[in-house]
Amino acid sequence: MKIAIAGAGIGGLAAACLLAQDGHEVAIFDQFDSPRPVGSGLMIQPLGLAVLEACGAGPSVRAAGQRIARIFGSETTRGRRILDVTYDRAGRAQAQGTAIHRAALHAALLGAAEGLGLRVIPSATVQSAPMQGAKRMLHLANGVQHGPFDLVVDATGSGSALSPLRARPLPYGAIWGTVPWPKGTALPSNQLSQRYFRASRMAGVLPLGLVPGREGPHAAIFWSMARRDLAGWPQRPIDAWKAEATAHWPDFAPFLDTVTTTAAMTTASYSHGTLHRPFAPGLAFIGDAAHRASPQLGQGANMALFDALALSRALSRAPLGDALPAYAQMRRWHVRLYQGMSAAFTPQYQSDSRSLPALRDWLLAPLSLTWPLPRILSKLVAGELIPPLAGEVFRSP
Repeated sequence: MKIAIAGAGIGGLAAACLLAQDGHEVAIFDQFDSPRPVGSGLMIQPLGLAVLEACGAGPSVRAAGQRIARIFGSETTRGRRILDVTYDRAGRAQAQGTAIHRAALHAALLGAAEGLGLRVIPSATVQSAPMQGAKRMLHLANGVQHGPFDLVVDATGSGSALSPLRARPLPYGAIWGTVPWPKGTALPSNQLSQRYFRASRMAGVLPLGLVPGREGPHAAIFWSMARRDLAGWPQRPIDAWKAEATAHWPDFAPFLDTVTTTAAMTTASYSHGTLHRPFAPGLAFIGDAAHRASPQLGQGANMALFDALALSRALSRAPLGDALPAYAQMRRWHVRLYQGMSAAFTPQYQSDSRSLPALRDWLLAPLSLTWPLPRILSKLVAGELIPPLAGEVFRSP
């Protein structure tokens, strides 16, 4: 088929690679003058890395990323252990998460796409995708039209002009930055470390490995912030915030040495919502165009990768009219489960609530360390609580 991919982000590039490998004619459209990522660091879970391997990006991701063996969080006032999840107690590398900067992941996927002979059409902001007979056209904001296409894949994210999803804004977001990994820090380089004060303050350090254009290992640092305060962040005195953050978590201090202006930190707001039907005739929605949630469970990039895998698998096994409903069925239960878990967990870590963090600290945290919950939590953060394609309706060949 002739397929247009709208959006050259993680999900869009992964879908392009997988669909091109299946023999489809793929064109990629992106809004930027040259393809580039947006954001700082993220986690790729083990099954997400398997999708990247299938795309041809696995070796580059492994070379640039940092293996994460453990997720650990404690609260500020008493130093109580609140979150402690080990991916694999046997220490197997293939069962651990991979932290990576978005630029490194994007470069790996773009390289894989270019290796397949694919090119990105730049400065192509998709405005609409109307039907033309049984096919679809792409109308760009600059008036240019492309097509017709048998299928348009909307991978343009939360700002999609094509998706009917109207997500609910979440009350908390964050500021993010990418900094060099400091010498002499007490924090492990294979651990996502977090520190909480109730649910209104959360600081975190995610080791990233290598960042394109920079020397040495780096880390992503983040600080949760109420949505109502995000707009005023650029006007805040940086030294006042650094003093607050250091008092909250002394181990955070060396990571702030290179943060000299508020411009060094990027604001991020979040929303929650899911398309009940992530497709229309000749049109499929993947990634944030299909479902959005807080990053609390670290599943955003992985969900987009699983969407890309499900779509390519469905299209390889059925005609287009049957493949799109099959794609939605494949992903339905995994998306519903993780969207529900995200909605349940996020207020315990990012909200104005006083009761939920108390419940978290004094009841849920001790329970989470009691068998068999550690194993369940490991599967939860790995994205494997149920199979990513749990609703698959085809028999394996």
